[in-house]
Amino acid sequence: MPRRGLILQTRTHWLLLGLALLCSLVLFLYLLECAPQTDGNAPLPGVIGENYGKEYYQALLQEQEEHYQTRATSLKRQIAQLKQELQEMSEKMRSLQERKNIGANGIGYQGNKEQTPSDLLEFLHSQIDKAEVSRGAKLPSEYGVIPFESFTLMKVFQLEMGLTRHPEEKPVRKDKRDELVEVIEAGLEVINNPDEDDEQEDEDGPLGEKMIFNENDFIEGYYRTERDKGTQYELFFKKADLMEYRHVTLFRPFGPLMKVKSEMIDITRSIINIIVPLAERTEAFVQFMQNFSESNFHNYTLVSLNEEFNRGRGLNVGARAWDKGEVLMFFCDVDIYFSAEFLNSCRLNAEPGKKVFYPVVFSLYNPAIVYASQDVPPPVEQQLVHKKDSGFWRDFGFGMTCQYRSDFLTIGGFDMEVKGWGGEDVHLYRKYLHGDLIVIRTPVPGLFHLWHEKRCADELTPEQYRMCIQSKAMNEASHSHLGMLVFREEIEMHLHKQAYRTNSEAVG
Repeated sequence: MPRRGLILQTRTHWLLLGLALLCSLVLFLYLLECAPQTDGNAPLPGVIGENYGKEYYQALLQEQEEHYQTRATSLKRQIAQLKQELQEMSEKMRSLQERKNIGANGIGYQGNKEQTPSDLLEFLHSQIDKAEVSRGAKLPSEYGVIPFESFTLMKVFQLEMGLTRHPEEKPVRKDKRDELVEVIEAGLEVINNPDEDDEQEDEDGPLGEKMIFNENDFIEGYYRTERDKGTQYELFFKKADLMEYRHVTLFRPFGPLMKVKSEMIDITRSIINIIVPLAERTEAFVQFMQNFSESNFHNYTLVSLNEEFNRGRGLNVGARAWDKGEVLMFFCDVDIYFSAEFLNSCRLNAEPGKKVFYPVVFSLYNPAIVYASQDVPPPVEQQLVHKKDSGFWRDFGFGMTCQYRSDFLTIGGFDMEVKGWGGEDVHLYRKYLHGDLIVIRTPVPGLFHLWHEKRCADELTPEQYRMCIQSKAMNEASHSHLGMLVFREEIEMHLHKQAYRTNSEAVG
């Protein structure tokens, strides 16, 4: 059996070798036939016996070269087309895979994965469909509606005011100004260069020219934001000599969530140096130390200054008194109540060279008014609630802040020209706003400003005294409680009449 297999392999070998020689011979004959004659005396293709000169060879070579160039160009074009088709196929495969992943996860979060423009456009259009733009939404109560705020070229009319904003004001923040200017310009672009599907007829001017709208033709607009979908804008334009209005609806959809970073923060070794400037106010200081001691704090240091009180001066001295290197500082006041959870917020929102933390304090009203129906106000711990009639977010105050010592020293500390209490905190806050550090500004639940009586000195001018009284009223009680005080006599008269009527009916 092995010998027979060997003979078969040998025959197959000689057969393949013979085929290879035959193919080589055919190829050699083909080359001889196609190759040009190298003998100058031999006749060339054409008329028998006719000789050709140098020009014929040059023409023949040029023709062959043009043929090869044309063939090469064609091949390059085909290769480019194949590459393009391969790229398109790869993009389609990646798109299908991403959609498959979205369907499997059940969410729209894409992290930092690349998205094709068509996918992103489809997502943005879906945001418009989900928002309350073309149809209404069923809401559970009258408080569920998202109200619009209106604006003109110069002013914004707003509902959410806080204590530092007005019902009617010019847009102060640059991002809001830029937003409204961009919206009006986009509305004008829609009107002046309409799409085919826009429902508006072209109107001509008095001389037959195309009518062009500008910003002076903007009458009013409304906008509202659905936090998970986007911002809707309703714009109205009108020419002074026309009765018709032009209405444009725009929507700025919010894109999908994208991961910026994910990190672990260890705050177990982060020491906070709490600095409290103080002049007199001994009773408040006793209350502060009592709250402070309940949190198991230790290592107190008293720095005494024999000079006229200056809050900025005191905080500057306190910051520089620390001689153990870098430390996180909390600038505090004696009438502030804070929790241990707030100190963790301090640690999480301040970062040397990157971020400073400016929390918004919840300022408590006068407990004698808030709890007037009770014999005595409850203990301080029971007053620490976030209710409309118990206090307000002190969004005009910038005295409470957490920042690292190096950042404080780098920016120059407090302005020593500010005398007395107040003003120095705003100057420091503005320094950070004009710098490169991120300012974290947010209300926090674990930080309270305890009410204390505010005295308006007789030495103040009439204007200063009026402003002092206004500030005192703002910190005294809520709008409803102040109203009850103003109409106390009317309320007592009504109650007296009610009691008299009840007694008369009982006697009768």
